[in-house]
Amino acid sequence: MESKYTNITQLFLRFAIALSFLSAVADRFGLWGAAGSAGVSWGNWQNFVSYANTLNFYLPTQLGEIAAIAATALEVGFALLLLIGFKIKLTAIASGVMLLAFAIAMTVSVSIKAPFDYSVWTGAAACFLLSTVNNYRYSIDNSLKTALK
Repeated sequence: MESKYTNITQLFLRFAIALSFLSAVADRFGLWGAAGSAGVSWGNWQNFVSYANTLNFYLPTQLGEIAAIAATALEVGFALLLLIGFKIKLTAIASGVMLLAFAIAMTVSVSIKAPFDYSVWTGAAACFLLSTVNNYRYSIDNSLKTALK
């Protein structure tokens, strides 16, 4: 059973996850400031690729940039799908799996503390929680479901 608050909370959760993905992508391109600025994790693409290579230590360095591009493309794609509300359940599960993979990679390659500092476990849990909602009222999914009735 869903409460009257589910309509708003699922929307808030979708937007929070999507904007978190877009914020991380913005950081990779220096939109939050230059490398070394307060609150900036990477500040440029090359720093992000270097970090991606750290997380993906088992891959040849040449594949590191491909992994960085793939992660960035997935984050942008998932963010857009969550914002417009299309294929939310599938997108939430895929986002959760991606964040779970990030958290495990960070734990193994950096430290157990790193994914907690960046709330990666929390983000993954939020994605999985979002996938359990039965009705996404303010979404393309809901509009399509209503139109097909």
